[in-house]
Amino acid sequence: MLDPSSSEEESDELLEEERRDVLVAAGGGSPRSLPPPPRDPRGREAGAARAASPSPSVLSEGREEQERLQREEREKRLRLQLYVFIARCIAHPFNAKQPTDMARRQQKLNKQQLQTLKERFQAFLNGETQIVADEAFCNAVRSYYEVFLKSDRVARMVHSGGCSANDFRDVFKKNIEKRVRSLPEIDGLSKETVLSSWLAKYDAIYRGEEDFCKQPNRMALSAVSELILSKEQLYEMFQQILGIKKLEHQLIYNACQLDNGDEQAAQIRRELDGRLQLAEQMARERKFPKFVTREMENMYIEELRSSVNLLMANLESLPVSKGGPEFKLQKLKRSQNSAFLDIGDENEVQLSKSDVVLSFTLEIVIMEVQGLKSVAPNRIVYCTMEVEGGEKLQTDQAEASRPQWGTQGDFTTTHPRPVVKVKLFTESTGVLALEDKELGRVVLYPTSNSPKSPDLHKMIVPKNSQDSDLKIKLAVRMDKPPHMKHCGYLYALGQKVWKRWKKRYFVLVQVSQYTFAMCSYREKKSEPQELMQLEGYTVDYTAPHTGLQGGRMFFNAVKEGDTVIFASDDEQDRILWVQAMYRATGQSYKPVPASQAQKINPKGGNVDTEVSPLYTDRGQKHGMEEFISANPCKFDHASLFRLLQRQTLDHRLNDSYSCLGWFSPGQVFVLDEYCARYGVRGCHRHLCYLNELIEHSENGSVIDPTLLHYSFAFCASHVHGNRPDGIGTVSVEEKERFEEIKDRLSSLLENQISHFRYCFPFGRPEGALKATLSLLERVLMKDIATPIPAEEVKKVVRKCLEKAALINYTRLTEYAKIEETMNQATPARKLEEVLHLAELCIEVLQQNEEHHSEAFAWWPELLAEHAEKFLSLYSVDMDSALEAQPQDSWDSFPLFQLLNNALRNDTFLCNGNFHKHLQEIFVPMVIRYIDLMESSIAQSIHRGLEQESWQPVKSITNSLPNVALPKVPSLPLNLPQIPSFTTPTWMTSLYDSTNGSATSEDLFWKLDALQMFVFDLHWPEPEFARHLEQRLKLMATDMIEACVKRTRIAFELKLQKTNKSTDLRIPFSLCTMFNVLVDAKKQTAKLCILDGGQEFASQWQQYHSKIDDLIEETVKEIISLLVSKVVSVLEGVLSKLSRYDEGTFFSSLVSFTVKAAAKYVDVPHVHLARLTSD
Repeated sequence: MLDPSSSEEESDELLEEERRDVLVAAGGGSPRSLPPPPRDPRGREAGAARAASPSPSVLSEGREEQERLQREEREKRLRLQLYVFIARCIAHPFNAKQPTDMARRQQKLNKQQLQTLKERFQAFLNGETQIVADEAFCNAVRSYYEVFLKSDRVARMVHSGGCSANDFRDVFKKNIEKRVRSLPEIDGLSKETVLSSWLAKYDAIYRGEEDFCKQPNRMALSAVSELILSKEQLYEMFQQILGIKKLEHQLIYNACQLDNGDEQAAQIRRELDGRLQLAEQMARERKFPKFVTREMENMYIEELRSSVNLLMANLESLPVSKGGPEFKLQKLKRSQNSAFLDIGDENEVQLSKSDVVLSFTLEIVIMEVQGLKSVAPNRIVYCTMEVEGGEKLQTDQAEASRPQWGTQGDFTTTHPRPVVKVKLFTESTGVLALEDKELGRVVLYPTSNSPKSPDLHKMIVPKNSQDSDLKIKLAVRMDKPPHMKHCGYLYALGQKVWKRWKKRYFVLVQVSQYTFAMCSYREKKSEPQELMQLEGYTVDYTAPHTGLQGGRMFFNAVKEGDTVIFASDDEQDRILWVQAMYRATGQSYKPVPASQAQKINPKGGNVDTEVSPLYTDRGQKHGMEEFISANPCKFDHASLFRLLQRQTLDHRLNDSYSCLGWFSPGQVFVLDEYCARYGVRGCHRHLCYLNELIEHSENGSVIDPTLLHYSFAFCASHVHGNRPDGIGTVSVEEKERFEEIKDRLSSLLENQISHFRYCFPFGRPEGALKATLSLLERVLMKDIATPIPAEEVKKVVRKCLEKAALINYTRLTEYAKIEETMNQATPARKLEEVLHLAELCIEVLQQNEEHHSEAFAWWPELLAEHAEKFLSLYSVDMDSALEAQPQDSWDSFPLFQLLNNALRNDTFLCNGNFHKHLQEIFVPMVIRYIDLMESSIAQSIHRGLEQESWQPVKSITNSLPNVALPKVPSLPLNLPQIPSFTTPTWMTSLYDSTNGSATSEDLFWKLDALQMFVFDLHWPEPEFARHLEQRLKLMATDMIEACVKRTRIAFELKLQKTNKSTDLRIPFSLCTMFNVLVDAKKQTAKLCILDGGQEFASQWQQYHSKIDDLIEETVKEIISLLVSKVVSVLEGVLSKLSRYDEGTFFSSLVSFTVKAAAKYVDVPHVHLARLTSD
C-alpha cells in the first residue's frame, strides 16, 4: 500500500495540472491571474534597489508564497464557475432523473467502532454481560473474535472504508451455519431456530448497552445521501463537494434566478443555440479533434447537431410550468435539423390563432354596498355577478340596513380582457312585478395585472334614483396562466403586423418550450386579433422615436426583413417586457438599458451579461458577475467534468456509507444532467471515472469490481465502434487513454488476485473476487467480439496465484516471526515453531477454501496448485527443522498427524506433491519406530517372563478407549539403549479383580497402543497403510505366540515343583498362567484379525487360525497336565489304601474308612472342574 501522504501530494499536483488545463481552455471566460511583481527597466525587481537585499532563501520563500496564493485563487475561481453550471443543472433538469433502483449502501465502520466492537465481544467472553448463552455459542463467538475481529486484514479493510456492519454479521452467520450443521439433531428444536437465536444474541452483543448502529447527527446530509434528495439538499451537497460558502451560494442563487423556471429555460435555449453555432463554426473552419479515421470528422458535426436536437426535444417535452392549472402544449412538429441557425420562413412553425387560446380563472368577491338610501332598512337586497358570455351567480340575501356579504364567485373564461358585470337588486313587493328592481350596477375590465385587493367602485344607478353616491366594495382576481409570460398595454408598429401605431393589449404566450408568440387581444375575444411568433427575433432597448405620438419608453424586436417597435408608459414596464421577450427569443445578446450600460461599462466596452438588472449591482459588489455572465460554450467542459467527478468521488468515499466507489442517486443525477447539458462525451466520462477508481484502489480504497467492469465495458464498446451511447466517432485521445487505462487496470487486477487474501479478506466484499476474475477475463480480450481462449485466462490466473502463494507465506512467516526463531533456536524449539507454523498454514488453506473457493470455481485445480505452491514453501522450513532433530527422536510424529489429517480429506491435495513429500520423510521414521518397538516388545517378553512372579494384575486392554493413554511417540525409545516397558503407575487404580500377569498385560497394552498409534496416523497411501496393518497384526500374532509358549513351559515347570502328597494346593501363579492364556485368546480377536476386504484374507485366516489352534492346544495341555498331577496324587493315596484290601486280616477293622476314602478321591475332581470352568 502506498504512503497516504505521497498519494495526497501526487493527487494535488494532478488536480493543479487539471485546473490549469481547464483555465487555459476557458479562453475569454478564464479568471484573471494575479499581476506579476513590478520590475525596473534593467530587469531587476523594484525591491532590489534597497541597500540590503534579501537572501536567496527569503526570495524563494516569497515566490513560493505568491505562487501558492495564485494557485489558491485560481482554484477558488474555478470552483465557483463550476458551481454556477452545477446549480443551473440542479435548478432546471430536463434530461436526467434521480435513479430509484440503485442498491442501498450500508453504513461503514470506522476504527473507533471496531475497537468498541472488540471490547464488547471481549466483555461477553469474560462473562461481564447479562446475555445468557450455552457453551456452543460461546465457542462460536470466541472463534469469531480470535480469527475475524482480531485479524489485521479486517483492520485494514475497516481503515479503507470498505467494511460495513452487515459484512461483520454475514461473516458470523456463515461461521455459525457450519457449526450448527455439525451439531446433532435435538427433538423439538430445529437448527433454524438455533441459528435465529444465535444471531439475536450476536445482535445484542453488537449493540451493547446502547444502539451501536445509531450515528450522531453530525452528518445530517450524509445520513440521507442514499435517498432521493430535494434541490436544496443537492445544493448543499455540492457546496460541500466544491467548498462553496453559503453566502456565495445565495449570491449565485439570486443572480442566476435559479427559482425562476422561465429564466432557466431561456438560459438552456441560449446554451443550446451557442453549441449549435460552435458546431457550425467548427464545420466552417475544419477545426476538429483528431479522430482515428478522417471520415469521422463530418460524423462528429452530425453527432453534435443530433445531441443538441435531442436536448431541444427533451426541453420541448417538459411542461411549461409545473404545479399550475392544466395546460396541454400544442404538439408542434419541428424538422429534424431545425435550430436557431436555420432561421427562415420555410422552417418556421406557423401558429394559428387557435393555438394561443388561453384559459383564465376569475374570482369575484363581493364585500358590501355603501350609500344605499332609497330602500327601506327592512327590505331584502342581493347582488348578481357575471362574466360576459358566461353564467350568472347570485349572493345571499341581506337586509338593506346591513348590505354585507363576503361571497365569492368563481368563473372560467378564455378572454384575456373579460367584461365583469355586478348588479344590486332588491326584491319587488308588487303583486304584478315579474322581476326584482335593479338598484345599481358596475362594469369592470380586469386583466391579469389588475390589483387583487378589494376596492370601492362607484355604481351606475337608474335615473331619478336617490342613491347618487352608491358604491360597492369588491375584489376581482384574475390569475395568470403558466403559459402567459407577460401582459399589459403597449404601443406597437410593425411592417407585417400592427401596421398602425396605437395602444393595444398584448400577451406574451408560450405555446411550448421553443415557441412563443406576441399576441394582441380585444375585449371579450378569445382569439388574438393579431400575433407574431418571436422565433428568430432579437429584442433590444431603443431611443425614443420622435415621429410617433404615444408611449415614452421604446424598445423593438428585429428580424431579418422585419422590425416591430414597441413603447410603454414607464421604464419599469419596459424592463419587464424586454426581459420576458429576451427569454422567449433565445437570443444570446442580453439587452441592457442605456443608463445601466453606462453605469456598468462607462468606457463604452462591449457588455455581454446574462444577469438580471435587479441583481447586477449586488453580484458585481461581491465579484460574482464574472461567473454568472460567463458563456458556458467557451469552457472546456470535459476538463471541468473531470474535476467535478474527482471531487464528487472523493466526497463520496469519505462519507458515512460503504459505497465501494458507487455514487449516490443524487450525485448520479447531477453528473448525468451535467454531461447531457454541456456535451461531455460518455467515453470521456467513463475513462475519467476508471482513472479515479483505479487511483483510489491503488491507494488502498475498496472499489467494487462490478463498477470497474461497467465503465470498462462501456469504453471498450465505444473504442471498438459499437456505439453504446449512439456516438460513433472515436478520437485518438480516447483510444490512447483507453489503452493506457486497460494496461493499468490489468496490472491492478493481477495485483489484487495476487493479494486476494488481503484485498478481499474473508470473502468481503461479497462476490468481489469473483467479479474481479470476470473483469480480468474481459480486460484480456483483444476486442469485444472475440472471446479470449480459456487457457490464456487460466495462465494469467495461475501466474497470479503463484505470486499469491509466496506473498501469503511470506506474510505468514513474518507474523509468526519464524525466521528469527529458525536461525538460533534449539532442535526442540524449531520443531515447536514448525508445528505452530503448520497450524497457521492449515488455517490459511481452510480460510481460502471457505471464503474464496467459490470465486475460483471455474478453475479449482488452480487453487489446488496455489495450495501446493504454498505448502512447498512451508516444506523448506519443515525439512530444515526435521533435519535438525536428533536421530530416533519421535517428537515429530504430531507434525505428521496434523498435516496428514488436514490433507487426506482434501480432494485435490490428498497424495499431492507436498503430501507425497511428507510421506517420503516419515516412511523411514515409521518403519524404524515399528522396528524398535518390535525389538523392545520382544525383549520385554524375554526379560519379563524370566523374572515373572506370576502375581495377578488387572487387565487394562479393555479399558484403553476410556483411559488417557500416553502417546506412543513420546515413550523413551532412544537408541542405543532400548529400555523395557513397565506397567504405568496409573494401572494400579484400575484393579478390581485378579487376572493376568504383569508381563502379559504389559505386552497386550503395548501391542494395542502401537496399533492405535499407527491407526491414528491415517496413512494416506493405501498400499503402505495395508502393509503397516499386516505387519502389526503379524507382530502381535508372533508376540502372543511367544508369550503362550513361554507361559506353557512356565506352567509345566511350576506344576512339577508342587507337592505330590495329599497336601497339594493349586497355587495362584498357576491360575494366573491359565488366565494369561484366556486373555491371549481374547486379545487375538482384537490384535491379530485384519479388516475384511483384503485379497489375502483367506491366507491370513489360515495364519490366524494357527495362533488360535495353538492357544486352544496349550489350554488343553495345561488342563491335561493339571489333571495328570491330581490323578498322580490320587493314585498315591489309593496305593496307600490298597494295603487295607478286604482279603487281608485287618480288612474288617478298617472297613469303616472306605466311604471316607471315596470322599478324598472326589475332592480333586471338584477342584478340577472349578478350575476348568474358570
